[in-house]
Amino acid sequence: MKYNNVALTAFGYELPPHQITSNDLEERLAPVYERLKLPAGRLELMSGIHSRRFWDADTRPSAAAALAGRKALAASGLASQDIDCLIFTSVCRDMIEPASASFVHNLLGLKEECLIFDLSNACLGFLNGMMTLANMIELGHVKHGLLVSGETAEDLVNSTIAALLADETLTRKGIKSSFASLTIGSGAVALVMSGADHTPSTHRLIGGSYRANTAHNELCRGGSGSGATLMATDFEELLRRGVETAARTWLNFQAELAWPLAEIDHFFCHQVGRAHARLLMDTLGLDDTKNFESLQNLGNVGSVSAPITLALAAEQGVLSAGERAAILGIGSGINCLMLGVEW
Repeated sequence: MKYNNVALTAFGYELPPHQITSNDLEERLAPVYERLKLPAGRLELMSGIHSRRFWDADTRPSAAAALAGRKALAASGLASQDIDCLIFTSVCRDMIEPASASFVHNLLGLKEECLIFDLSNACLGFLNGMMTLANMIELGHVKHGLLVSGETAEDLVNSTIAALLADETLTRKGIKSSFASLTIGSGAVALVMSGADHTPSTHRLIGGSYRANTAHNELCRGGSGSGATLMATDFEELLRRGVETAARTWLNFQAELAWPLAEIDHFFCHQVGRAHARLLMDTLGLDDTKNFESLQNLGNVGSVSAPITLALAAEQGVLSAGERAAILGIGSGINCLMLGVEW
C-alpha cells in the first residue's frame, strides 16, 4: 500500500503519574522468589525494563485516551469540530458495549457528524488505525481524523501478582508463562492525521506492508475470568515466531516502498523486551543504533508502544525534518504491520 495525500499533523501523549520499577514488582513477589530461589533483579535483567507507569486507581482507558487526544488536538491547531473521524485503538476497553470511542468522543466534545468506532488488534491496533484512517483520507472521505489509545495495565499486573502468590504448586517452569504480563505498562497516545492539502504539516505517511501468521495464535492469550484479568504467554516461542513473521513482512516493505536501507534514518519498534529488539535488528540486518527505544522507562505499553516512541523521538529532536523512519509493529495473533514515514 502507498499513500500520496496523508499527513501526520500532530501527536499527543500522556504518561501516567506513578512510576513502578521492576524491583517494586519483585518485592511484591518476594514469597514466590524465595520459594523458587529466583535471583533478585531477574525481571529487569531479562526484559531490559527498569520501570513502567501506572494510572491512578479506576482510570478508564477512554479517560486516558482523551488526555492524549486533547493534547494532539491542541498541537494540531484544529478545533474539536474539525475532526471527521475518531478511532479508539487500545487493547484495553472500558466495557464490551458501547464502544470506548463513544466516551472519548464525548470527553473531547467532537461534533455529531464524526464517524466513531473501536479498532482492536492486540499491540498493532494503533498502527492498523493509522492505515484505516489513511485509506479514508486518501479516498477524500475524511479531511482530519483522530486516533487515540489508552492502555491500563494495572488490572493485569495486579491480577498476575495475586495469582502467582496464591499458587502454591508454582514451579520455576510454570512461572515463565506469566513473565510477559509483568513487563506491561500503562500510557496513552493520540495522533491527528489529515489530508496533505488540509494541513501545514510536512510529515507524511508514505505506505507500508502487512502479514499474518495465525498458525501461532495460541502463543499469547489473555482475558478476564472470575473477576481477574490474566494472560498466558509462551514468551520465547512468541519472540521467535514474531521475528520470523517480521522478516517476511520486511521483504514486502522494502519492495513496496523501494527505500534503500541506508536511507532509512530511524526504526521504531513495538517495545517488548531488549532481547526481542536485538533479535529483530539482527534478523532484518538493521543498524541497532538507529533503533530509538522507550522500553527501559515505559515497558510494553501495548498498542501505545510504537507510536509513543515515535512521538518521544520527535519531541526530543531525534527525528528531524526530511528524515525517513520505519515503524515495525508485531502483535500476537501473529500479525505484523510496517509503516514508512517521511518526517
